[in-house]
Amino acid sequence: MREETAGELETDSLSPMEDGEEKERGIMGLQDDSKCQPGQAALMDSQNSIPETGENGVVVGTEMEEKGMEEGDLKKEMGMEMELEVEAEVKVELCQSGHGLQVSFIRGTDLFGYVGIEAVLDQMRRKTMKAGLEFNIMVVGQSGLGKSTLVNTLFKSKVSRKSCTSNYEEKISKTVKLHSVSHVIEEKGVRMKLTVIDTPGFGDQINNENCWEPIVKHVNEQYEKYLREELHINRKRKIPDSRVHCCIYFLPPTGHRLRQIDVEFMKRLGKIVSIVPVIAKADTLTIEERQEFKERIRQDLAANGIRVYPQKEYDEDPEDSILNDRIRESIPFAVVGTDKEHQVNGHKVLGRKTKWGIIEVENVEHCEFANLRDLLIRSHLQDLKDVTHNIHYETYRVRRLNESNVSFSELGLAPWPLENGTDDRGQSESHL
Repeated sequence: MREETAGELETDSLSPMEDGEEKERGIMGLQDDSKCQPGQAALMDSQNSIPETGENGVVVGTEMEEKGMEEGDLKKEMGMEMELEVEAEVKVELCQSGHGLQVSFIRGTDLFGYVGIEAVLDQMRRKTMKAGLEFNIMVVGQSGLGKSTLVNTLFKSKVSRKSCTSNYEEKISKTVKLHSVSHVIEEKGVRMKLTVIDTPGFGDQINNENCWEPIVKHVNEQYEKYLREELHINRKRKIPDSRVHCCIYFLPPTGHRLRQIDVEFMKRLGKIVSIVPVIAKADTLTIEERQEFKERIRQDLAANGIRVYPQKEYDEDPEDSILNDRIRESIPFAVVGTDKEHQVNGHKVLGRKTKWGIIEVENVEHCEFANLRDLLIRSHLQDLKDVTHNIHYETYRVRRLNESNVSFSELGLAPWPLENGTDDRGQSESHL
């Protein structure tokens, strides 16, 4: 009886400590990065809760009574473990998603119902149709290569400087001059302000040294103009965009290689604007001559490190890469331009009539004008604008703001006013 009483006293005195230890073990097990699963935790707790025996191997008499209490405690602890594990999992997911390591993707089939996210496209379309678009294109090449005709053919309207100038006289300019003509073109409710920059006199002189400098100066002046508007304290809601989004460079159909003036021009302009080279009046070459000429031009472009649009490093995804690779294989485009229509099999087509037949401008078997039009207007117009703003203009902006001699007075701006009403020139320049 004394042994049993002593055993009972020992179990009674140890049971609170065991309960505390079991709870502590359960909580500590949950904090070990979920290495111990619920089944394992329950097994460990059950092993730790085995009653002790007396000195003579007699089982404690209160075992059956404590078993029911231990099962209830185990159920409670299991419930607490599950709750803590769920909380731990939620915390881990939140941490991972917060650090950008894990992003869940919910498909349309997983949604409970219609949300309306796709309606954003309609909103963007309405906003764009109200505001309109701006597109500035420059044409560069020597006289007689059909620059004005090609621009008219691209937009199927009289948009070139030659077409818009009354009593226009064709004469060779002594210097390179730039002329801009703007039009507002509307098609199916979409308005686009088109600006065509012509460069008469380029490549027409005996000495063409540095004939590209006025063009480079014009491109940088438009970047500077846009930068000044951005740096104003009270900026306009929509800054007028006169930056050159694309430069079409016309190569004469010699059938040989790039001339030195072509190389020098594209090396300099390719760093500040998107250049698309084209072979003008490609109907003067046979198909074999055209392919050989294009191959030589591509070799010269690669040998001289000339960057033409679209650049491979600007491809955003594999789909764009496939499309742009196809375009890069066609560069330079062999084009023919005309604004006259002719009847072919009962249909009116744009073409050039010869005594051998009609060269259809929009027929890909005759020339690559359709590929050029799709690139400039139908597939890459917005990308041309994005590359101009995010690449070329951003490069110019960083360079200007990092120059040691830049100041607000140089940009034509007032210094930043301080809170006390005084102007500190040094501190205002530090904002740049």
